[in-house]
Amino acid sequence: MAPFHLLSRTAAGHRSTAEAVATEVVSAARVVRPMHFLSRVVLLLLLLVVPATPRAASPNTNAAPADPLVGQLLVASPDMGDPRFSHAVILIVQHSQDGALGIVINRPVGEQPIAKVLEAIGQDAKGVSGNVQVFAGGPVEPGVGFIVHSAEYHLAQTINIDGRVAVTSSPQVLRDIGHNAGPRKYLVAFGYAGWGPGQLENELAQHAWFTIPEDPKLVFDEDRAKVWDDAKARQTIPL
Repeated sequence: MAPFHLLSRTAAGHRSTAEAVATEVVSAARVVRPMHFLSRVVLLLLLLVVPATPRAASPNTNAAPADPLVGQLLVASPDMGDPRFSHAVILIVQHSQDGALGIVINRPVGEQPIAKVLEAIGQDAKGVSGNVQVFAGGPVEPGVGFIVHSAEYHLAQTINIDGRVAVTSSPQVLRDIGHNAGPRKYLVAFGYAGWGPGQLENELAQHAWFTIPEDPKLVFDEDRAKVWDDAKARQTIPL
């Protein structure tokens, strides 16, 4: 799954939509910077599951590995001392001995026309309509885009997390949304949160975070201002 990126420059020195989106995403992402980051090499190892191809005609079999952390929601502890981590809720997309990757689901940046987002990543926006809420998915590589979405929609490069929620990094998803042919539910994010080998496990052991099972209501439907409170209410094991 080759990630898509915001473009960084435009002609005539004008501030582009890409720059505007990226600036807002970076500003929001600073609030939830994780303690440790994945390198770009680890990101590519996690994301390049299969090559980017046109939409798959058969049911998606590109399921995420059966890892107990994949598909969990990582919730910041109320006792976390660093305010940059305050109230962060992160969907764990990938986890292995090489590290972990997650998308913050409760940091909305602002609403943007789908056409402008497509133009910002250098894609044809012909015929698309509607707006999408853009989220700061994390502080690492804030120009890299991901779409977290309901699992009934799939492309060949989609990572099916748990049969209910999936993640795709392809501008085709945005085009499909703009043509009313996309997933029923979705969250458009730029940037991600990442950890190197053993680092997330160490932070969990230190009670910086706790985990709860993924719930599409929390991921897509809940008021973003209430996501952390609702996630905290679902905590079953005291820190």
